[in-house]
Amino acid sequence: MTPQQSPERESPGAGRVRCRGIIAGFLLAFACLSVVTPIRADEAVPATGEPSPWSIAGWSFQTSIYTYHFDPDPAHDNSQSLIGPELRFRNDWVAGLAVFDNSFGQTSEYAYMGKTWPLRGSPHWYVKLTGGLLHGYKEPYEDKIPFNQYGIAPAIVPSLGFRYRHLVLELHLGGIAVTTLTGGVRF
Repeated sequence: MTPQQSPERESPGAGRVRCRGIIAGFLLAFACLSVVTPIRADEAVPATGEPSPWSIAGWSFQTSIYTYHFDPDPAHDNSQSLIGPELRFRNDWVAGLAVFDNSFGQTSEYAYMGKTWPLRGSPHWYVKLTGGLLHGYKEPYEDKIPFNQYGIAPAIVPSLGFRYRHLVLELHLGGIAVTTLTGGVRF
């Protein structure tokens, strides 16, 4: 009898990198389609002659720069590897998806909607509040976020942001556990 050879195994991070590549490619293709897809004149401008408040104002893409846990634990992973595309509407509402490694190294996703408000009338500083669904906290860390039923939990994330031309910096508060600084570009 000849011994059977076991199939080669991928490194633990290889699947995560491939998954992020697929998601990033899909989101980039979606962004390009939304830019080149023509909008009929009657869809873009209502009878009042002004653009619809729900028309697309632009996109931003962000990544994590720094993460700080308020109660540090050796099990915490501070390199979130976040990729976060966000769609902005003319009425200051946003919709987005953040794909990242959670505090325990598990691939997680946060799909959200939210709104931004200028801070004291500033053209650069703003506050943002988003709400959505968080997925990816699995055993043995499923109890680290509240209401994590079936692997999905509701989440609310307040943020302080700064934008200048095409640069975006945001400080996000993840509950009472963590804060993350993200940076990116908007167009």
